[in-house]
Amino acid sequence: MTPRTKEQNEDIRLRRLVQIRKAAADVFLNKGPLLEIRDVAAAAGLGYGTVYHYYSNKGDLLHDLLWDALDRAGEWLKSPPMAEPELPLKIPLGGSVAGVRLLQLWAEDHAIYLLCKQAGEGFPSLPDARSSPLTAEFRREVLTPLSTMLGSGLTADSLSAGGEAADPQHGLQHTEMLLAALVGCAALSLRRGQLNEDATEIVRVLKL
Repeated sequence: MTPRTKEQNEDIRLRRLVQIRKAAADVFLNKGPLLEIRDVAAAAGLGYGTVYHYYSNKGDLLHDLLWDALDRAGEWLKSPPMAEPELPLKIPLGGSVAGVRLLQLWAEDHAIYLLCKQAGEGFPSLPDARSSPLTAEFRREVLTPLSTMLGSGLTADSLSAGGEAADPQHGLQHTEMLLAALVGCAALSLRRGQLNEDATEIVRVLKL
C-alpha cells in the first residue's frame, strides 16, 4: 500500500477537525457545559481515541469551534443577504430579509448559532483570557457589520444611498438586543429541526 503524502495527511486532518467541531456544536446545543469528549465522538461517528487525539479537553474544543464559527460568520457578512437571490417571501427589504437569512444560516450551521448565543452571554464557557479576545473580535467582525443590515433600522432607500445609522453605538446596542431575541426565538425551532421553515414567522413575530 502506497504511503499517504503530507498533503493527503493534512487533508484528512482538516476534514477530521471539521467533522469533530460540527458534532461538538450539535452536542453543545443539547447538553451545554455538560458536553464530554465521548459525546462528541459518538455524534461524529468516530472513536473516542480519535477525537481525544485532536482535543484532549472540551475547553480547547469549544474555543476552536467558536473561533472557526466566527470566521465563517464574518465571511457570510461580507456578502450581504440583500445581494443574494430574492426570497420567495413578501417581506420588506432590509432587516427582515437579513433576519430570515441569519436564521437560515443558523439552521445550516449550528456553530454560528452557538457563537451568537455565547456572545450574548459573554462566552461563559470560556475563561476570561480566552473570552475577551473573542468578544472583541465578535464585536468587530460580526456585530458591527450585522448592525448595518439588521440592527440599525436601515430602509431600502438608505441602503441604496449608502446610508448608515446616525448613532453607531445605538445601532450596536439595538443589534445586540435583536440578536438576543433572535437567538431566544430560534432555540425551540432549532431543537425541533424546523428553523428553516419557521424563520419567516420568527421575524414577523419580532417585527424586525
